[in-house]
Amino acid sequence: MSLLVVGLSHRSAPVSVLERAALGTDAQTKLLQDTVAAEPAAEAAVLATCNRIELYADVDKFHAGVAELSTLLAQHSGVGLEELTPYLYVHYEDRAVHHLFSVACGLDSMVVGEGQILGQIKDSLATAQELHTAGRLLNDLFQQALRVGKRAHSETGIDRAGQSLVTFGLEQLAAGAAVDQWAAGKRVLVIGAGSMSSLAAATLARVGVAEVVVANRTLERAERLVEILSDGGTGVSARVATMESVADELTRVDVVVSCTGATGLVLPGETVAAALASGAHPVDAEAPNLRAPDGSLVARLAAVADRDGRISDGGLVDLRPESEVESPELHGTWADNGALLDRPATGSESGAACPVPAVGPASAARRGERPQRTDVVPQRSDVRPASVPVKLALLDLAMPRDIDAAAHRIDGVRLVDIESLAEASADAPMAADVDQVRTIVADEVAAFGAAQRAAHITPTVVALRTMAADVVESEMARLRGRLPDLDERQRAEMTQTVRRVVDKLLHAPTVRVKQLASEPGGAGYADALRTLFDLDPQTVASVSRADSSTTDDPNRGRA
Repeated sequence: MSLLVVGLSHRSAPVSVLERAALGTDAQTKLLQDTVAAEPAAEAAVLATCNRIELYADVDKFHAGVAELSTLLAQHSGVGLEELTPYLYVHYEDRAVHHLFSVACGLDSMVVGEGQILGQIKDSLATAQELHTAGRLLNDLFQQALRVGKRAHSETGIDRAGQSLVTFGLEQLAAGAAVDQWAAGKRVLVIGAGSMSSLAAATLARVGVAEVVVANRTLERAERLVEILSDGGTGVSARVATMESVADELTRVDVVVSCTGATGLVLPGETVAAALASGAHPVDAEAPNLRAPDGSLVARLAAVADRDGRISDGGLVDLRPESEVESPELHGTWADNGALLDRPATGSESGAACPVPAVGPASAARRGERPQRTDVVPQRSDVRPASVPVKLALLDLAMPRDIDAAAHRIDGVRLVDIESLAEASADAPMAADVDQVRTIVADEVAAFGAAQRAAHITPTVVALRTMAADVVESEMARLRGRLPDLDERQRAEMTQTVRRVVDKLLHAPTVRVKQLASEPGGAGYADALRTLFDLDPQTVASVSRADSSTTDDPNRGRA
Protein backbone atom coordinates (compact mmCIF):
# COMPACT_ATOMS: atom_id res chain seq x y z
CA MET A 1 0.00 0.00 0.00
CA SER A 2 1.16 3.57 -0.73
CA LEU A 3 0.17 7.09 0.31
CA LEU A 4 -1.64 9.23 -2.26
CA VAL A 5 -3.10 12.73 -2.00
CA VAL A 6 -5.30 14.42 -4.59
CA GLY A 7 -6.48 17.96 -3.96
CA LEU A 8 -6.76 21.59 -4.91
CA SER A 9 -5.87 24.77 -3.04
CA HIS A 10 -5.48 28.51 -3.41
CA ARG A 11 -2.19 27.80 -5.20
CA SER A 12 -3.76 25.67 -7.91
CA ALA A 13 -7.31 26.95 -8.32
CA PRO A 14 -9.06 30.33 -8.43
CA VAL A 15 -11.30 31.29 -5.54
CA SER A 16 -14.40 30.82 -7.70
CA VAL A 17 -13.56 27.12 -8.15
CA LEU A 18 -12.65 26.66 -4.47
CA GLU A 19 -15.98 28.17 -3.48
CA ARG A 20 -17.93 25.75 -5.62
CA ALA A 21 -15.85 22.77 -4.54
CA ALA A 22 -16.15 23.50 -0.80
CA LEU A 23 -17.26 20.47 1.22
CA GLY A 24 -19.69 20.63 4.13
CA THR A 25 -19.48 18.29 7.10
CA ASP A 26 -21.96 15.80 5.66
CA ALA A 27 -20.19 15.83 2.28
CA GLN A 28 -16.84 15.13 3.96
CA THR A 29 -18.31 12.19 5.86
CA LYS A 30 -19.82 10.68 2.72
CA LEU A 31 -16.57 11.26 0.81
CA LEU A 32 -14.56 9.37 3.43
CA GLN A 33 -17.00 6.47 3.48
CA ASP A 34 -17.10 6.21 -0.31
CA THR A 35 -13.31 6.38 -0.54
CA VAL A 36 -12.63 3.43 1.76
CA ALA A 37 -15.41 1.53 0.00
CA ALA A 38 -13.61 2.00 -3.33
CA GLU A 39 -11.33 -0.81 -4.52
CA PRO A 40 -7.93 0.97 -4.57
CA ALA A 41 -8.14 2.57 -1.10
CA ALA A 42 -7.80 1.03 2.37
CA GLU A 43 -7.66 4.25 4.43
CA ALA A 44 -8.83 7.82 3.86
CA ALA A 45 -8.75 11.29 5.44
CA VAL A 46 -10.03 14.67 4.21
CA LEU A 47 -8.33 17.99 4.94
CA ALA A 48 -10.84 20.72 4.06
CA THR A 49 -10.16 24.36 4.98
CA CYS A 50 -11.22 27.71 3.56
CA ASN A 51 -8.48 27.52 0.93
CA ARG A 52 -7.79 23.82 0.34
CA ILE A 53 -9.58 20.52 -0.20
CA GLU A 54 -7.35 17.43 -0.06
CA LEU A 55 -8.17 13.72 0.00
CA TYR A 56 -5.49 11.44 1.49
CA ALA A 57 -5.66 7.68 0.95
CA ASP A 58 -3.61 4.51 1.30
CA VAL A 59 -3.92 2.87 -2.11
CA ASP A 60 -2.57 -0.28 -3.71
CA LYS A 61 -2.53 1.07 -7.29
CA PHE A 62 -1.31 4.53 -8.28
CA HIS A 63 -3.17 5.18 -11.54
CA ALA A 64 -6.39 3.56 -10.36
CA GLY A 65 -6.10 5.50 -7.10
CA VAL A 66 -5.66 8.86 -8.84
CA ALA A 67 -8.64 8.19 -11.11
CA GLU A 68 -10.87 7.05 -8.23
CA LEU A 69 -9.95 9.86 -5.83
CA SER A 70 -10.35 12.52 -8.54
CA THR A 71 -13.76 11.15 -9.48
CA LEU A 72 -14.89 11.07 -5.84
CA LEU A 73 -13.74 14.66 -5.25
CA ALA A 74 -15.67 15.83 -8.29
CA GLN A 75 -18.73 13.82 -7.33
CA HIS A 76 -18.95 15.14 -3.77
CA SER A 77 -17.90 18.72 -4.51
CA GLY A 78 -20.46 19.15 -7.25
CA VAL A 79 -17.88 20.42 -9.74
CA GLY A 80 -17.65 18.38 -12.94
CA LEU A 81 -14.58 16.18 -13.31
CA GLU A 82 -13.53 17.77 -16.60
CA GLU A 83 -13.75 21.24 -15.07
CA LEU A 84 -12.05 20.23 -11.81
CA THR A 85 -9.16 18.19 -13.27
CA PRO A 86 -6.98 21.14 -14.46
CA TYR A 87 -6.88 22.48 -10.90
CA LEU A 88 -6.04 19.20 -9.14
CA TYR A 89 -2.56 18.26 -7.92
CA VAL A 90 -1.32 14.78 -7.08
CA HIS A 91 1.41 13.76 -4.62
CA TYR A 92 2.54 10.18 -4.07
CA GLU A 93 4.49 8.42 -1.32
CA ASP A 94 7.37 10.63 -0.05
CA ARG A 95 6.08 13.66 -2.00
CA ALA A 96 2.68 13.25 -0.32
CA VAL A 97 4.36 13.13 3.09
CA HIS A 98 6.42 16.21 2.23
CA HIS A 99 3.29 18.05 1.15
CA LEU A 100 1.36 17.40 4.38
CA PHE A 101 4.35 18.28 6.56
CA SER A 102 4.78 21.55 4.63
CA VAL A 103 1.08 22.29 5.08
CA ALA A 104 1.34 21.58 8.82
CA CYS A 105 4.23 24.04 9.15
CA GLY A 106 2.28 26.78 7.37
CA LEU A 107 4.60 26.82 4.34
CA ASP A 108 1.71 26.17 1.96
CA SER A 109 -0.77 28.48 3.69
CA MET A 110 -2.16 31.64 2.17
CA VAL A 111 -0.43 33.47 5.02
CA VAL A 112 2.94 31.76 5.37
CA GLY A 113 3.64 30.59 8.90
CA GLU A 114 0.07 30.74 10.24
CA GLY A 115 -0.57 28.17 12.94
CA GLN A 116 -4.31 27.66 12.59
CA ILE A 117 -3.75 24.83 10.10
CA LEU A 118 -2.54 22.60 12.96
CA GLY A 119 -5.98 22.64 14.53
CA GLN A 120 -7.56 21.84 11.17
CA ILE A 121 -5.23 18.87 10.66
CA LYS A 122 -6.08 17.64 14.15
CA ASP A 123 -9.80 17.91 13.37
CA SER A 124 -9.33 16.01 10.11
CA LEU A 125 -7.58 13.17 11.90
CA ALA A 126 -10.25 13.09 14.63
CA THR A 127 -12.99 12.81 11.99
CA ALA A 128 -11.20 9.98 10.18
CA GLN A 129 -10.66 8.17 13.49
CA GLU A 130 -14.30 8.52 14.50
CA LEU A 131 -15.44 7.15 11.13
CA HIS A 132 -12.78 4.39 11.29
CA THR A 133 -11.34 5.40 7.90
CA ALA A 134 -7.83 6.09 9.26
CA GLY A 135 -5.60 3.04 9.74
CA ARG A 136 -1.99 2.71 10.76
CA LEU A 137 -0.52 4.74 7.88
CA LEU A 138 -2.78 7.80 8.12
CA ASN A 139 -2.74 7.75 11.93
CA ASP A 140 1.05 7.79 11.89
CA LEU A 141 1.17 10.38 9.09
CA PHE A 142 -1.20 12.92 10.63
CA GLN A 143 0.19 12.49 14.14
CA GLN A 144 3.69 13.08 12.81
CA ALA A 145 2.50 16.08 10.78
CA LEU A 146 1.18 17.66 13.99
CA ARG A 147 4.52 17.05 15.71
CA VAL A 148 6.44 18.50 12.76
CA GLY A 149 4.25 21.59 12.71
CA LYS A 150 4.71 22.16 16.43
CA ARG A 151 8.45 21.64 16.10
CA ALA A 152 8.66 24.21 13.29
CA HIS A 153 6.85 26.82 15.37
CA SER A 154 8.88 26.13 18.51
CA GLU A 155 12.35 25.86 16.96
CA THR A 156 12.16 28.62 14.35
CA GLY A 157 10.74 32.09 13.91
CA ILE A 158 8.23 31.00 11.28
CA ASP A 159 5.56 32.76 13.38
CA ARG A 160 7.23 36.01 12.44
CA ALA A 161 6.70 35.22 8.75
CA GLY A 162 2.95 35.23 9.06
CA GLN A 163 -0.08 35.29 11.29
CA SER A 164 -3.43 33.63 11.36
CA LEU A 165 -5.77 34.43 8.51
CA VAL A 166 -7.89 36.44 10.98
CA THR A 167 -4.99 38.67 12.01
CA PHE A 168 -3.90 39.16 8.41
CA GLY A 169 -7.47 40.05 7.41
CA LEU A 170 -7.76 42.60 10.19
CA GLU A 171 -4.47 44.17 9.10
CA GLN A 172 -5.86 44.52 5.59
CA LEU A 173 -9.00 46.18 6.96
CA ALA A 174 -6.84 48.56 9.00
CA ALA A 175 -5.13 49.60 5.74
CA GLY A 176 -1.72 50.32 7.23
CA ALA A 177 -2.84 51.53 10.64
CA ALA A 178 -2.05 49.58 13.79
CA VAL A 179 -4.87 47.08 14.30
CA ASP A 180 -5.34 47.99 17.97
CA GLN A 181 -5.60 51.69 17.13
CA TRP A 182 -7.96 51.03 14.22
CA ALA A 183 -10.18 48.68 16.25
CA ALA A 184 -10.33 50.74 19.45
CA GLY A 185 -13.92 51.58 20.38
CA LYS A 186 -15.49 49.93 17.36
CA ARG A 187 -18.63 47.81 17.43
CA VAL A 188 -18.30 44.43 15.72
CA LEU A 189 -20.78 41.90 14.38
CA VAL A 190 -19.38 38.34 14.15
CA ILE A 191 -21.49 36.00 12.03
CA GLY A 192 -20.85 32.35 12.87
CA ALA A 193 -19.59 30.69 16.04
CA GLY A 194 -17.16 28.13 14.64
CA SER A 195 -13.40 28.03 15.18
CA MET A 196 -12.59 30.82 12.70
CA SER A 197 -15.35 33.13 13.92
CA SER A 198 -14.43 32.43 17.54
CA LEU A 199 -10.80 33.27 16.83
CA ALA A 200 -11.87 36.51 15.13
CA ALA A 201 -14.09 37.47 18.07
CA ALA A 202 -11.34 36.74 20.60
CA THR A 203 -8.76 38.67 18.56
CA LEU A 204 -11.03 41.71 18.24
CA ALA A 205 -11.83 41.65 21.95
CA ARG A 206 -8.11 41.53 22.71
CA VAL A 207 -7.29 44.56 20.52
CA GLY A 208 -9.87 46.75 22.22
CA VAL A 209 -13.18 46.85 20.37
CA ALA A 210 -16.06 48.18 22.45
CA GLU A 211 -18.70 45.59 21.62
CA VAL A 212 -18.93 42.18 19.93
CA VAL A 213 -22.31 40.92 18.72
CA VAL A 214 -22.40 37.22 17.82
CA ALA A 215 -25.02 35.91 15.39
CA ASN A 216 -25.30 32.19 14.70
CA ARG A 217 -28.01 29.82 13.54
CA THR A 218 -27.50 27.74 16.68
CA LEU A 219 -28.06 30.16 19.55
CA GLU A 220 -26.46 27.84 22.10
CA ARG A 221 -23.08 28.11 20.35
CA ALA A 222 -23.41 31.88 20.07
CA GLU A 223 -24.25 32.09 23.77
CA ARG A 224 -21.25 29.96 24.63
CA LEU A 225 -18.94 32.23 22.62
CA VAL A 226 -20.42 35.34 24.27
CA GLU A 227 -19.85 33.76 27.68
CA ILE A 228 -16.20 33.08 26.83
CA LEU A 229 -15.72 36.67 25.62
CA SER A 230 -17.39 38.11 28.71
CA ASP A 231 -15.19 36.04 31.02
CA GLY A 232 -12.02 36.74 29.07
CA GLY A 233 -10.96 39.75 31.12
CA THR A 234 -10.79 42.13 28.13
CA GLY A 235 -13.69 44.27 29.27
CA VAL A 236 -15.48 43.93 25.95
CA SER A 237 -19.27 44.03 25.90
CA ALA A 238 -20.66 40.90 24.21
CA ARG A 239 -24.19 39.84 23.35
CA VAL A 240 -26.08 37.37 21.14
CA ALA A 241 -28.14 38.21 18.06
CA THR A 242 -30.33 36.00 15.89
CA MET A 243 -29.60 35.51 12.23
CA GLU A 244 -32.92 37.17 11.44
CA SER A 245 -31.71 40.38 13.11
CA VAL A 246 -28.42 40.60 11.18
CA ALA A 247 -29.78 43.26 8.81
CA ASP A 248 -30.75 45.47 11.76
CA GLU A 249 -27.40 44.86 13.49
CA LEU A 250 -25.60 46.05 10.37
CA THR A 251 -26.94 49.53 10.94
CA ARG A 252 -25.34 49.68 14.39
CA VAL A 253 -21.85 48.22 13.86
CA ASP A 254 -18.61 49.38 12.31
CA VAL A 255 -17.06 46.00 11.47
CA VAL A 256 -18.49 42.67 10.31
CA VAL A 257 -16.57 39.38 10.37
CA SER A 258 -18.34 36.42 8.77
CA CYS A 259 -17.34 32.78 8.53
CA THR A 260 -20.20 30.31 8.32
CA GLY A 261 -20.78 27.01 6.58
CA ALA A 262 -23.62 28.41 4.51
CA THR A 263 -23.70 27.45 0.84
CA GLY A 264 -25.33 30.75 -0.20
CA LEU A 265 -24.74 34.41 0.58
CA VAL A 266 -25.32 35.47 4.18
CA LEU A 267 -24.98 39.18 3.39
CA PRO A 268 -26.29 40.10 -0.08
CA GLY A 269 -25.15 43.40 -1.53
CA GLU A 270 -28.65 44.84 -1.17
CA THR A 271 -28.60 44.22 2.59
CA VAL A 272 -25.26 45.99 2.97
CA ALA A 273 -26.42 48.90 0.82
CA ALA A 274 -29.61 49.26 2.85
CA ALA A 275 -27.62 49.34 6.09
CA LEU A 276 -25.37 52.10 4.74
CA ALA A 277 -28.36 54.03 3.45
CA SER A 278 -29.77 54.22 6.98
CA GLY A 279 -27.11 56.80 7.81
CA ALA A 280 -26.48 55.33 11.25
CA HIS A 281 -22.80 54.56 10.67
CA PRO A 282 -20.17 56.97 11.98
CA VAL A 283 -17.38 58.15 9.73
CA ASP A 284 -14.21 56.07 10.13
CA ALA A 285 -11.55 58.26 11.68
CA GLU A 286 -8.95 56.72 9.40
CA ALA A 287 -10.34 58.59 6.40
CA PRO A 288 -10.85 62.25 7.43
CA ASN A 289 -12.58 64.53 4.96
CA LEU A 290 -10.09 67.37 4.76
CA ARG A 291 -10.21 70.31 2.37
CA ALA A 292 -6.98 71.84 1.19
CA PRO A 293 -6.61 75.64 1.49
CA ASP A 294 -7.69 77.54 -1.61
CA GLY A 295 -4.77 78.34 -3.88
CA SER A 296 -2.51 75.63 -2.48
CA LEU A 297 -0.78 73.09 -4.72
CA VAL A 298 -3.08 70.33 -3.50
CA ALA A 299 -6.16 72.47 -4.19
CA ARG A 300 -4.94 73.22 -7.72
CA LEU A 301 -4.24 69.54 -8.38
CA ALA A 302 -7.72 68.71 -7.15
CA ALA A 303 -9.18 71.35 -9.44
CA VAL A 304 -7.37 69.80 -12.42
CA ALA A 305 -8.64 66.35 -11.49
CA ASP A 306 -12.17 67.68 -11.05
CA ARG A 307 -12.00 69.47 -14.40
CA ASP A 308 -10.58 66.63 -16.48
CA GLY A 309 -11.47 63.53 -14.47
CA ARG A 310 -7.81 62.52 -14.34
CA ILE A 311 -4.36 63.56 -13.19
CA SER A 312 -1.01 63.07 -14.83
CA ASP A 313 1.28 60.15 -14.06
CA GLY A 314 4.25 61.63 -15.84
CA GLY A 315 5.52 65.00 -16.96
CA LEU A 316 4.29 68.34 -15.63
CA VAL A 317 0.70 69.18 -14.78
CA ASP A 318 -0.53 72.54 -16.02
CA LEU A 319 -1.93 74.22 -12.95
CA ARG A 320 -3.06 77.40 -14.64
CA PRO A 321 -6.70 78.37 -14.22
CA GLU A 322 -9.06 76.58 -16.59
CA SER A 323 -9.63 79.75 -18.60
CA GLU A 324 -5.93 79.89 -19.48
CA VAL A 325 -5.69 76.29 -20.62
CA GLU A 326 -6.77 75.55 -24.19
CA SER A 327 -6.43 71.75 -24.46
CA PRO A 328 -4.78 69.97 -21.59
CA GLU A 329 -3.27 66.64 -22.69
CA LEU A 330 -3.29 64.73 -19.43
CA HIS A 331 -3.09 60.97 -19.19
CA GLY A 332 -2.60 58.38 -16.48
CA THR A 333 -4.71 57.54 -13.51
CA TRP A 334 -8.48 57.84 -13.80
CA ALA A 335 -11.02 57.79 -11.02
CA ASP A 336 -14.16 55.74 -11.55
CA ASN A 337 -16.74 55.26 -8.82
CA GLY A 338 -14.18 55.37 -6.04
CA ALA A 339 -11.61 52.96 -7.55
CA LEU A 340 -8.33 54.23 -8.95
CA LEU A 341 -7.07 52.47 -12.04
CA ASP A 342 -3.72 53.00 -13.71
CA ARG A 343 -3.92 53.67 -17.42
CA PRO A 344 -0.47 52.87 -18.88
CA ALA A 345 0.72 55.12 -21.63
CA THR A 346 1.88 53.54 -24.88
CA GLY A 347 4.18 54.86 -27.53
CA SER A 348 7.85 55.19 -28.43
CA GLU A 349 10.69 55.36 -25.97
CA SER A 350 11.02 59.07 -26.70
CA GLY A 351 8.06 59.67 -24.43
CA ALA A 352 5.24 60.06 -26.93
CA ALA A 353 2.06 58.75 -25.42
CA CYS A 354 -1.34 57.78 -26.70
CA PRO A 355 -4.18 57.93 -24.19
CA VAL A 356 -5.91 54.61 -23.61
CA PRO A 357 -9.46 54.62 -22.19
CA ALA A 358 -9.57 53.28 -18.68
CA VAL A 359 -12.13 50.70 -17.57
CA GLY A 360 -13.32 51.30 -14.02
CA PRO A 361 -15.84 49.27 -12.08
CA ALA A 362 -18.78 51.40 -13.13
CA SER A 363 -17.93 51.54 -16.83
CA ALA A 364 -16.98 47.85 -16.85
CA ALA A 365 -20.32 46.98 -15.30
CA ARG A 366 -22.12 48.94 -17.99
CA ARG A 367 -20.24 46.92 -20.63
CA GLY A 368 -20.94 43.61 -18.86
CA GLU A 369 -17.27 43.09 -17.97
CA ARG A 370 -15.64 42.18 -14.67
CA PRO A 371 -13.72 45.18 -13.26
CA GLN A 372 -10.00 44.68 -13.69
CA ARG A 373 -7.47 45.44 -10.95
CA THR A 374 -3.92 46.55 -11.70
CA ASP A 375 -0.73 46.93 -9.75
CA VAL A 376 -1.81 50.42 -8.70
CA VAL A 377 -4.70 48.84 -6.81
CA PRO A 378 -3.25 46.03 -4.66
CA GLN A 379 -6.64 45.39 -3.11
CA ARG A 380 -9.95 46.31 -4.64
CA SER A 381 -11.60 47.56 -1.47
CA ASP A 382 -8.74 49.47 0.07
CA VAL A 383 -8.57 52.30 -2.44
CA ARG A 384 -11.28 54.91 -2.43
CA PRO A 385 -11.24 58.70 -2.55
CA ALA A 386 -10.79 60.66 0.63
CA SER A 387 -14.29 62.08 0.19
CA VAL A 388 -15.77 58.57 0.71
CA PRO A 389 -14.66 57.47 4.19
CA VAL A 390 -15.05 53.88 5.32
CA LYS A 391 -18.26 53.48 7.29
CA LEU A 392 -18.54 49.67 7.30
CA ALA A 393 -15.57 47.27 7.20
CA LEU A 394 -16.35 43.70 6.10
CA LEU A 395 -14.09 40.67 6.58
CA ASP A 396 -15.32 37.52 4.82
CA LEU A 397 -13.32 34.43 5.83
CA ALA A 398 -15.81 31.87 4.53
CA MET A 399 -15.43 29.49 1.62
CA PRO A 400 -17.73 29.70 -0.26
CA ARG A 401 -18.09 33.40 0.42
CA ASP A 402 -20.65 34.73 2.91
CA ILE A 403 -20.63 38.36 1.76
CA ASP A 404 -21.61 39.47 -1.74
CA ALA A 405 -18.45 40.45 -3.65
CA ALA A 406 -20.41 43.37 -5.13
CA ALA A 407 -20.39 45.01 -1.68
CA HIS A 408 -16.96 46.47 -2.39
CA ARG A 409 -18.53 48.79 -4.97
CA ILE A 410 -20.77 50.42 -2.35
CA ASP A 411 -19.50 53.82 -1.23
CA GLY A 412 -18.36 53.68 2.38
CA VAL A 413 -17.68 49.94 2.40
CA ARG A 414 -14.34 48.20 2.62
CA LEU A 415 -14.50 44.47 1.88
CA VAL A 416 -11.66 42.01 2.50
CA ASP A 417 -12.32 38.42 1.48
CA ILE A 418 -10.36 35.26 0.69
CA GLU A 419 -9.64 36.45 -2.84
CA SER A 420 -8.21 39.81 -1.80
CA LEU A 421 -6.24 38.17 1.02
CA ALA A 422 -4.66 35.83 -1.53
CA GLU A 423 -3.61 38.81 -3.63
CA ALA A 424 -2.22 40.70 -0.66
CA SER A 425 -0.34 37.70 0.75
CA ALA A 426 1.32 36.99 -2.60
CA ASP A 427 3.55 40.03 -2.06
CA ALA A 428 4.20 39.44 1.65
CA PRO A 429 7.93 39.16 2.47
CA MET A 430 9.24 35.72 3.33
CA ALA A 431 11.04 35.36 6.62
CA ALA A 432 14.55 33.91 6.72
CA ASP A 433 13.24 31.21 9.04
CA VAL A 434 11.30 29.68 6.15
CA ASP A 435 14.49 28.05 4.87
CA GLN A 436 15.08 26.53 8.31
CA VAL A 437 11.54 25.15 8.35
CA ARG A 438 12.06 23.62 4.93
CA THR A 439 15.14 21.85 6.29
CA ILE A 440 13.10 20.53 9.21
CA VAL A 441 10.43 19.27 6.81
CA ALA A 442 13.02 17.50 4.63
CA ASP A 443 14.61 15.81 7.67
CA GLU A 444 11.24 14.74 9.05
CA VAL A 445 10.12 13.34 5.70
CA ALA A 446 13.27 11.21 5.54
CA ALA A 447 12.77 10.02 9.12
CA PHE A 448 9.10 9.20 8.51
CA GLY A 449 9.94 7.26 5.36
CA ALA A 450 12.63 5.28 7.17
CA ALA A 451 10.27 4.48 10.03
CA GLN A 452 7.54 3.32 7.65
CA ARG A 453 9.92 1.13 5.67
CA ALA A 454 11.30 -0.36 8.88
CA ALA A 455 7.77 -0.96 10.10
CA HIS A 456 7.01 -2.73 6.83
CA ILE A 457 9.65 -5.38 7.51
CA THR A 458 8.91 -5.72 11.22
CA PRO A 459 6.12 -8.33 10.77
CA THR A 460 8.49 -10.45 8.70
CA VAL A 461 11.22 -10.25 11.37
CA VAL A 462 8.69 -11.11 14.06
CA ALA A 463 7.46 -14.06 12.01
CA LEU A 464 11.07 -15.26 11.58
CA ARG A 465 11.76 -15.12 15.31
CA THR A 466 8.46 -16.88 15.99
CA MET A 467 9.43 -19.65 13.59
CA ALA A 468 12.86 -19.95 15.27
CA ALA A 469 11.22 -20.19 18.71
CA ASP A 470 8.92 -22.92 17.42
CA VAL A 471 11.91 -24.85 16.06
CA VAL A 472 13.70 -24.56 19.43
CA GLU A 473 10.63 -25.78 21.30
CA SER A 474 10.13 -28.68 18.90
CA GLU A 475 13.74 -29.80 19.14
CA MET A 476 13.79 -29.52 22.94
CA ALA A 477 10.64 -31.64 23.15
CA ARG A 478 12.32 -34.29 20.97
CA LEU A 479 15.45 -34.12 23.17
CA ARG A 480 13.43 -34.62 26.34
CA GLY A 481 11.96 -37.78 24.78
CA ARG A 482 15.39 -39.16 23.95
CA LEU A 483 16.94 -38.20 27.33
CA PRO A 484 14.20 -38.83 29.91
CA ASP A 485 16.67 -39.03 32.79
CA LEU A 486 17.46 -35.30 32.68
CA ASP A 487 16.18 -33.38 35.69
CA GLU A 488 14.30 -30.08 35.36
CA ARG A 489 17.38 -27.95 36.07
CA GLN A 490 19.35 -29.63 33.29
CA ARG A 491 16.47 -29.35 30.83
CA ALA A 492 16.03 -25.65 31.60
CA GLU A 493 19.77 -25.01 31.16
CA MET A 494 19.84 -26.81 27.81
CA THR A 495 16.73 -24.94 26.60
CA GLN A 496 18.20 -21.60 27.57
CA THR A 497 21.50 -22.45 25.83
CA VAL A 498 19.81 -23.39 22.57
CA ARG A 499 17.70 -20.20 22.66
CA ARG A 500 20.81 -18.07 23.21
CA VAL A 501 22.48 -19.71 20.22
CA VAL A 502 19.46 -19.04 17.98
CA ASP A 503 19.13 -15.45 19.20
CA LYS A 504 22.79 -14.74 18.52
CA LEU A 505 22.57 -16.23 15.05
CA LEU A 506 19.50 -14.12 14.21
CA HIS A 507 20.52 -10.89 15.91
CA ALA A 508 22.96 -9.48 13.34
CA PRO A 509 20.88 -10.41 10.25
CA THR A 510 17.64 -9.02 11.66
CA VAL A 511 19.21 -5.77 12.84
CA ARG A 512 20.95 -5.33 9.51
CA VAL A 513 17.87 -6.12 7.47
CA LYS A 514 15.90 -3.46 9.39
CA GLN A 515 18.61 -0.92 8.65
CA LEU A 516 18.65 -1.84 4.96
CA ALA A 517 14.86 -1.85 4.74
CA SER A 518 14.66 1.68 6.20
CA GLU A 519 16.73 3.07 3.32
CA PRO A 520 15.10 4.20 0.05
CA GLY A 521 14.43 1.18 -2.13
CA GLY A 522 14.63 -1.20 0.83
CA ALA A 523 11.11 -2.60 0.50
CA GLY A 524 12.42 -5.74 -1.23
CA TYR A 525 14.28 -6.99 1.83
CA ALA A 526 11.07 -8.20 3.47
CA ASP A 527 10.29 -10.33 0.41
CA ALA A 528 13.85 -11.68 0.37
CA LEU A 529 13.63 -12.65 4.04
CA ARG A 530 10.33 -14.44 3.54
CA THR A 531 11.77 -16.33 0.58
CA LEU A 532 15.07 -17.29 2.23
CA PHE A 533 13.44 -18.69 5.38
CA ASP A 534 10.31 -20.00 3.68
CA LEU A 535 8.08 -18.04 6.02
CA ASP A 536 4.35 -18.63 5.92
CA PRO A 537 2.66 -15.53 4.38
CA GLN A 538 -0.35 -16.08 6.64
CA THR A 539 1.86 -15.86 9.72
CA VAL A 540 3.35 -12.57 8.51
CA ALA A 541 -0.13 -11.24 7.72
CA SER A 542 -1.42 -12.16 11.16
CA VAL A 543 1.41 -10.23 12.77
CA SER A 544 0.57 -7.21 10.58
CA ARG A 545 -3.10 -7.38 11.55
CA ALA A 546 -2.24 -7.59 15.24
CA ASP A 547 0.04 -4.57 14.88
CA SER A 548 -2.66 -2.59 13.04
CA SER A 549 -5.24 -3.34 15.72
CA THR A 550 -3.14 -1.52 18.29
CA THR A 551 -2.60 1.54 16.07
CA ASP A 552 -6.24 1.86 15.05
CA ASP A 553 -7.30 2.83 18.57
CA PRO A 554 -9.36 6.00 17.98
CA ASN A 555 -7.91 7.59 21.09
CA ARG A 556 -4.31 6.80 20.21
CA GLY A 557 -2.04 9.81 20.20
CA ARG A 558 -4.72 12.47 20.43
CA ALA A 559 -3.29 15.78 21.50
